[in-house]
Amino acid sequence: MLITHENIKIRNTVPDDAEILCHWWNDGKVMAHTGFPNGLGTTKEAVLNQMQNYDNEKYRVFIIEIDSKPVGEMNYRNMSDKTAQIGIKICDFCYQDKGYGTIILKLFINTLFDDLGYEKIILDTNLKNVRAQHVYEKLGFIKQKINIDSWKDQIGNLQSSIDYALTKEKWRINYYERKRNY
Repeated sequence: MLITHENIKIRNTVPDDAEILCHWWNDGKVMAHTGFPNGLGTTKEAVLNQMQNYDNEKYRVFIIEIDSKPVGEMNYRNMSDKTAQIGIKICDFCYQDKGYGTIILKLFINTLFDDLGYEKIILDTNLKNVRAQHVYEKLGFIKQKINIDSWKDQIGNLQSSIDYALTKEKWRINYYERKRNY
């Protein structure tokens, strides 16, 4: 898969990406909201092995590039019944809070609905990640459930999360509303 828009590119991972993914996944600051404040402690070889199991039909990881520079990663998992679960991380902090996440998610959501035929997208985020919640809600995701103290991070701290969902129908309604309001 390849999605491009102006200076943004979302592309399939390739073996050459293993080093940068390893770097990001081992960075506790990048991985804190996913429950790994000390990072994953993975190796380049382990990442390469994981990449061999990626399957476009079931699970895929993508690299996000801005101006040809890798700045983050995203993924989707086929949950069956025309539902995709997604995740996104802008790993280079210089590119956070600049509106890129919203643009990238719009591109990705359109592709999942229009090109891959999904009818629903689900995701979850840490309750502390208010920046992500704002973006998801702005795009039309609806809170499904708040899970208070439902899991522990790698150092044993209780964490809470929010489950979100967005249907293709809701996305289309929001799209036309946004378009009409410009």
